[in-house]
Amino acid sequence: MYILVWIVHIIVCLFLIIVVLLQSGKAADLAGAFGGMGSQTAFGPRGSATLLSKATTISAILFMVTSLSLSILATRSAGLGTTVLESAPAKSGAPPKTAPVPVRIPVPTGSQVPQSIPAQPTPVKK
Repeated sequence: MYILVWIVHIIVCLFLIIVVLLQSGKAADLAGAFGGMGSQTAFGPRGSATLLSKATTISAILFMVTSLSLSILATRSAGLGTTVLESAPAKSGAPPKTAPVPVRIPVPTGSQVPQSIPAQPTPVKK
């Protein structure tokens, strides 16, 4: 289904480009280059809809529908829960993850404590 909508979308895109390029501009004369228009409307004088303008409207609607369909179909298959990092092979240079090893620290007993440690720290003179 996704590939079918993708192919229709590409065909509609190409058709829309061709139809838009085949149309002539509404103000293609010399006065249109300097802002002069046939009437004072915002987009120029409104004429009857030609075959090219109807084809442009229909292909623009199809373009929007196929774009929305492709985005919906793409998001439905996106929630599979796999990532790129999960599918990547493990590096051989990295150390394996293991539990931390406890290290024994010897605790000095009364006879091993050095006698030169003062009871109070000496102040530092500046």
